[in-house]
Amino acid sequence: MALHFQSLAELEVLCTHLYIGTDLTQRIEAEKALLELIDSPECLSKCQLLLEQGTTSYAQLLAATCLSKLVSRVSPLAIEQRVDIRNYILNYVASQPKLAPFVIQALIQVIAKITKLGWFEVQKDQFVFREIIADVKKFLQVDYSRPSAKHRKIATSFRDTSLKDILVLACSLLKEVLAKPLNLQDEGQQNLVMQVLKLVLNCLNFDFIGSSADESADDLCTVQIPTTWRTIFLEPETLDLFFNLYHSLPPLLSQLALSCLVQFASTRRSLFSSPERAKYLGNLIKGVKRILENPQGLSDPGNYHEFCRFLARLKTNYQLGELVMVKEYPEVIRLIANFTITSLQHWEFAPNSVHYLLTLWQRMVASVPFVKSTEPHLLDTYAPEITKAFITSRLESVAIVVRDNLDDPLDDTATVFQQLEQLCTVSRCEYEKTCTLLVQLFDQNAQNYQKLLHSPSGITVDKAIQEGRLAWLVYLVGTVVGGRLTYTSTDEHDAMDGELSCRVFQLISLMDTGLPQCSNEKIELAILWFLDQFRKTYVGDQLQRTSKVYARMSEVLGITDDNHVLETFMTKIVTNLKYWGRCEPVISRTLQFLNDLSVGYILLKKLVKIDAVKFMLKNHTSEHFPFLGISDSYSLSDFRCRTTFYTALTRLLMVDLGEDEDEFENFMLPLTVSFETVLQIFNNNFKQEDVKRMLIGLARDLRGIAFALNTKTSYTMLFDWMYPTYLPILQRTIERWYGEPACTTPILKLMAELMQNRSQRLNFDVSSPNGILLFREASKMICTYGNQILSLGSLSKDQIYPMKLKGISICYSALKSALCGNYVSFGVFKLYGDNHFDNVLQAFVKMLLSVSHSDLLQYRKLSQSYYPLLECLTQDHMSFITNLEPPVLLYVLTSISEGLTTLDTVVSSSCCTSLDYIVTYLFKHIAKEGKKPLRCREATQAGQRLLHFMQQNPDVLQQMMSVLMNTIVFEDCRNQWSVSRPLLGLILLNEKYFSELRASLINSQPLPKQEVLAQCFRNLMEGVEQNLSVKNRDRFTQNLSVFRRDVAEALRSDSSTEPCSLDMVS
Repeated sequence: MALHFQSLAELEVLCTHLYIGTDLTQRIEAEKALLELIDSPECLSKCQLLLEQGTTSYAQLLAATCLSKLVSRVSPLAIEQRVDIRNYILNYVASQPKLAPFVIQALIQVIAKITKLGWFEVQKDQFVFREIIADVKKFLQVDYSRPSAKHRKIATSFRDTSLKDILVLACSLLKEVLAKPLNLQDEGQQNLVMQVLKLVLNCLNFDFIGSSADESADDLCTVQIPTTWRTIFLEPETLDLFFNLYHSLPPLLSQLALSCLVQFASTRRSLFSSPERAKYLGNLIKGVKRILENPQGLSDPGNYHEFCRFLARLKTNYQLGELVMVKEYPEVIRLIANFTITSLQHWEFAPNSVHYLLTLWQRMVASVPFVKSTEPHLLDTYAPEITKAFITSRLESVAIVVRDNLDDPLDDTATVFQQLEQLCTVSRCEYEKTCTLLVQLFDQNAQNYQKLLHSPSGITVDKAIQEGRLAWLVYLVGTVVGGRLTYTSTDEHDAMDGELSCRVFQLISLMDTGLPQCSNEKIELAILWFLDQFRKTYVGDQLQRTSKVYARMSEVLGITDDNHVLETFMTKIVTNLKYWGRCEPVISRTLQFLNDLSVGYILLKKLVKIDAVKFMLKNHTSEHFPFLGISDSYSLSDFRCRTTFYTALTRLLMVDLGEDEDEFENFMLPLTVSFETVLQIFNNNFKQEDVKRMLIGLARDLRGIAFALNTKTSYTMLFDWMYPTYLPILQRTIERWYGEPACTTPILKLMAELMQNRSQRLNFDVSSPNGILLFREASKMICTYGNQILSLGSLSKDQIYPMKLKGISICYSALKSALCGNYVSFGVFKLYGDNHFDNVLQAFVKMLLSVSHSDLLQYRKLSQSYYPLLECLTQDHMSFITNLEPPVLLYVLTSISEGLTTLDTVVSSSCCTSLDYIVTYLFKHIAKEGKKPLRCREATQAGQRLLHFMQQNPDVLQQMMSVLMNTIVFEDCRNQWSVSRPLLGLILLNEKYFSELRASLINSQPLPKQEVLAQCFRNLMEGVEQNLSVKNRDRFTQNLSVFRRDVAEALRSDSSTEPCSLDMVS
């Protein structure tokens, strides 16, 4: 259906399919139609039709969505059009008081985008898009009942010119709210107060210094309030206003007041002098006391959550020494402790908020050794109470979870680990009390559990409760033992750790003797947590063998030092791998523990003497360790843990391997048998599914082995074992199952690992052709995969990465490792007529052309393998780059141009380096032209081809120069050195265009600034010669650093009053 024939009714049907339709096909069609509508010349008129005559809110939402995309385009609409759209929307919102909230929000977002993207645009010497505050004030000159969701996005105005005014305006409105009695039954009044509070919150959440703090690191946040706002923050009335609002507003609004207070508590310390800071903190603490003395509002989950965040921010931003000096501190710390204990006891209420309370206590206790104040901090009184409340509440929760069949908090291991890591610091304060409590609870629960095991009619529910409680206790013991590293410890504390650890080791013995009948996954996972904490604390190179922890353990268990502990560890690992083969969480955690043990050399020397380790090295088959099996009961994703297993096992093998090839052959025997089986089945064409699973397992095993072999001798043994017998099998696998990523990904990753020249392990002997042989195999595999994967045709959005792009990114990664590994002389291939190198480069091009530029940058793993590969190609293989067909070369250069502006510094730095190599090559060719016509004719022709291409497409390098200059002058350039290297070459090759850029920037500034900027540009090129020698480049880089600072200073001064254009790229 042609879009210009679409009537209002047809457009409304489109809206219904898009926003509330359940048919996926219709929705996809509607999305396509929407994209066509945006590109259509009739887009604006259709949007106006939908807004003025649409019968549903979804029609208005579609219009707002189209307008939003229209004003965000890279090539913007004319200024007059954008002004008309802004004014139209403002009038529309003012005249339509009953619009749905989501429609108002969408329309305000359009205004916000127009304002932000056009902030520096000038018409008749006026900033046409900076009247936003005046526009908004018109909405505020009416009574409370007028909807004002408009405030939601005003914070997109810029800090220096508008933000303080917005904050002052909002605070004055809130003072009016408090002064006049509000009718909170009136939805309009309530909505206005909500929007004003959100406006204040947006002002305080503004990214003041352009650092965009990571939202996941919530508690590390400091709000960088501008110095010009000091007066607002120094007035006690400002804080009082928000505390009063909290107490007088209903929960939906009061939690917003608390959110604002969270930001106030996070204000940067340097905004105040020391006396001012103490006074400000005193006001915050008074507010906390008032809230805790009137805790009714905290029964609302939203208020409760924000208040917990508020408490955590207090300790994030203020030192314990400052807190104890506040007059109300003793009373407030008592109230906070009682509040925390109550919160922990009600574990099912707002569980996500407990994190903030534990953060507060963790940081308070961690600060105790550094407090120099004589005032008592009282933490030795309250911290043990917090620990006790956590322990008892978690144990009491088990019975409720089991009997009421609720979600078990232990299943959410990420949250459990986070809380335990916070608790470990708190638990070490007055450790004797915590230790006594845990010993008592552990003994009591262990005895009850033993009775249930021995009673003939063990009640299942009771047994499940005891197992849950034991799991919690083991986690808690591991936590407090791990706390030794975070707190000043004594011999007495070590002896207490020994008391607790004894009990867990006894429980391990009890559980393992009852296998496989007596098994519990939660207890096993808890035991592995404990073992890992014990390893970090008491097993390692830095600890004395005489630690008091072993005193009690030697009496009860005969464990006298860390050698005995390692034996216990390894026995437990072998037991788990034998009996828990079908339980992926236990197996993967066990293997991670084994992997952590196998990292340090001193520990490895001790481990290889243990019988359990010798057993594993000789018997790593599915017969002894079922998780190495290939039966259908294992999902293919479970095979991943095999890589970890073989990495750890190979590290253990390497300790005494030396040059013993027989020992290596014996170790590889189970894999040899598997490969021989695969060969037979391949040749006889049956049981294909079994073969596939065997090959996936083998690829993962070999990758683990290859990862651990970091010496030339050991790597050569592996290569001789694989080549020429077994590598062709992997080639055939890629050919046969190229469309199944579960099969191809492990094999491609194995090849990428084999190509890594880590620790120079691939620097074979001079008489060895292994480097070239390995590259030829990799070339065959990449070519096979590349050709086959392109035969899949076009793939849907959700399929394109797993089915195609992931494999391509691994191929690129492998090729990059080969090109920069320095173990293959690539000139040899052409010399002897071997086409493997040319083939793999052609495969690279074919795969690249099948990927869009947007996908190259959208998928991080793909961009982080493609751009470093391109860097290698431009560094060492410019003859290949210059031989590319013009459309391909244009594609490559465009990908560099787009990568220059990405936020990923790995990608942008690689782009800068690639561009530098290309520009340097071109510059040297031009410099040599006419000097040596008879020598290196081939190189001369290659340079001539590149020069001809650049002359045909002059805008390519010019665009990149604009981008780099824009980055240096106007953006937060995090890799300035990398940007400076290609920029000099671009300037020397395009001096005329550089002069135009310079003139356009200077002329866009007011007259007073023009001379300053002109001087900046003169200084930039001062002392820089017409060559690209290292010395000359370094001089330019130094000049550029000064230039960037001086230009920023010049543009910043009086920026609030003088128009300036900040767009060089256009």
